[in-house]
Amino acid sequence: MKAVVVHGQGDLRVEDIADPACGPDQVLVELAWGGICGSDIAYWKHGASGTAILRDPLILGHEVSGRVADLGERAAGALAGRGIRVGTAVTLHPATYVGREDPVATEGERLNLWPEVRYFGSAAFQPHEQGAFSRYRTVRADQLRVIPAGVSLKQAALAEPFGVALHAVKRAGDITGQTVLVNGCGPIGALAVAAARAAGAGTVIAADLSAAALDIASRMGADGIVDPRSGDELPSHVDVAIEASGAPRALGGVISAVRRGGALVQVGNLPGGEIPAALGNIVTREIDYRGSYRFVDEISDALALMAGGVDVGPLMTHEVAIEDAVSGFELAADRRTGSSKVMIRLG
Repeated sequence: MKAVVVHGQGDLRVEDIADPACGPDQVLVELAWGGICGSDIAYWKHGASGTAILRDPLILGHEVSGRVADLGERAAGALAGRGIRVGTAVTLHPATYVGREDPVATEGERLNLWPEVRYFGSAAFQPHEQGAFSRYRTVRADQLRVIPAGVSLKQAALAEPFGVALHAVKRAGDITGQTVLVNGCGPIGALAVAAARAAGAGTVIAADLSAAALDIASRMGADGIVDPRSGDELPSHVDVAIEASGAPRALGGVISAVRRGGALVQVGNLPGGEIPAALGNIVTREIDYRGSYRFVDEISDALALMAGGVDVGPLMTHEVAIEDAVSGFELAADRRTGSSKVMIRLG
């Protein structure tokens, strides 16, 4: 089968590798679609994503969907009663909580903060956890999330990043009726607009330096847009800000936009080293500055929202075949192309 493999900084290849065998405790999934994430691009461009350093070849990809191709004997037993069989359309929860006997999330637990979480396409630990930009991938039965009726395989591949955005909005607390600023309208920021809208925000304002990104944010539900390059200023006295750009130099302005006693959620992945940033207003305005990392099981909430009518279509701007994945990465990494989420046809 073909797989998208990063070997080091600047070294991305589409390779032929052996098909995986389905063990008794495993489910074999034939992948259909994958979405290119910023972390995938970071491994290719920099040989690292945040604090995770690439040390060995790594199959990328954690935003995927497909259909069940085979069920191991014990996995089939574990899935009995859930209606999952060969051909069932699924997306995948990419996490494995190492050292935990029961990997199924329990309500209220912040399993995303487990000491060792192995995640599809991540170099955070040795050996690296191989991703799912390939024709097939074996998974545990509990990693399957059945795609509901009315949601396409292509749309369902975005359940993972939508889960990230939903988790970020949840970290802000109850935002019903509040004014929310989303700074940075790449895929996670645009999905955070939709997540804030779904959580009952009164007004959602999107800010970005790209007109194309702001157009997508508007189509995802933003009430207003801010383009600093056009002379627009960030709003003042917003209740909540979702910082999704990951740009340290943006922090000072975003903090100043939040009202006294408001909240700022950092979901954009900041650099792993020391960074210069204007943070003084966190103290004088008593801003709650909260981090947001991946998600617990909001991927399931994402599927339910898509089934309920949330349209993630505006986000999917380009698609390529797996043979052309390198070109797809180049599109995704170059904002001048107007790209947001570049989708790979894995099947």
